[in-house]
Amino acid sequence: MNPQAKLIFTISLALGTTLTISSNHWIMAWTGLEINTLAILPLIAKSHHPRAIEAATKYFLVQAAASALVLFSSMTNAWHTGQWDITQLTHPTSSVILTSAIAMKLGLVPFHFWFPEVLQGSSLLTGLLLSTAMKFPPLTLLFLTSHSLNPTLLTLMAIMSTALGGWMGLNQTQIRKILAFSSISHLGWMAIIIAFNPKLTMLNFYLYSLMTATVFLTLNTMKVTKLPSLMTAWTKTPSLNAMLLLALLSLAGLPPLTGFLPKWLIIQELTKQEMALAATIISLLSLLSLFFYLRLAYCATITLPPHTTNHIKLWHTNKPTSIITAILITLSITLLPLSPMLPTII
Repeated sequence: MNPQAKLIFTISLALGTTLTISSNHWIMAWTGLEINTLAILPLIAKSHHPRAIEAATKYFLVQAAASALVLFSSMTNAWHTGQWDITQLTHPTSSVILTSAIAMKLGLVPFHFWFPEVLQGSSLLTGLLLSTAMKFPPLTLLFLTSHSLNPTLLTLMAIMSTALGGWMGLNQTQIRKILAFSSISHLGWMAIIIAFNPKLTMLNFYLYSLMTATVFLTLNTMKVTKLPSLMTAWTKTPSLNAMLLLALLSLAGLPPLTGFLPKWLIIQELTKQEMALAATIISLLSLLSLFFYLRLAYCATITLPPHTTNHIKLWHTNKPTSIITAILITLSITLLPLSPMLPTII
């Protein structure tokens, strides 16, 4: 892709995100979401592969429908209350429509169908943008309207997302699809707590983005997109493979790694809200996704699979790892000791 075009699309992404997260008026927030959608489409389709074109088409159609629902929700609220302010979403019908629209934009169940296919058709770096940066504006809108959302609806969607994200990822061999179902599962954890403690949802999103960026950048450095090729990547970058193991276990939420922190705090908050049953169910359902994280970690660190593969083993290279990847790996593994400071931050 032309460097000037890539710069324009990147600036447009930053502009759209900034516009949405800083606006008070629904029309400005909707404009930011549309700019974001139009800016990411060329990045998805830049390889000109039929699967990439298909992914871009699916992404455009779903995001256009979701943006139309956001606009319809805000207009319904303005019709009944006379308010265009984002924080004044008080009409119950508008609240339900907005929840559905944001769920469609994020990829929450039952609007998850597009996300694994779009991620599979994109490159690893574009997939990283779709999994992290593109979810920030819709989550911000949920954060701003959290006081008027329906907790029962969100809890049901969250439990279904965690269940389906874990269940559908069990049988996958494409790493991008596994990470897509991982994202759906993590979104379930964010959705279940947003009506009770929105700041905890944002903390979860920040840590999830940190760990997902670590995994995507590590896989991009190793040039790995499938499980069979991950099995033979240890000959190329042995130390990075070992770090990938820890990053995946952190993404799974195992103590004493960083990923345990948001799950610990969310379970604690749900217990305070007398939702011990929901906390138990979502914790047990996260064991499903733990299975495919462990399988990824196993493939990354065990030298040979039980059967002979058709892949040629790669020679070890002396190309240095990016400093950003090294910093992200360190943070995604070692941030848990900072948890006593978090109550003062949030």
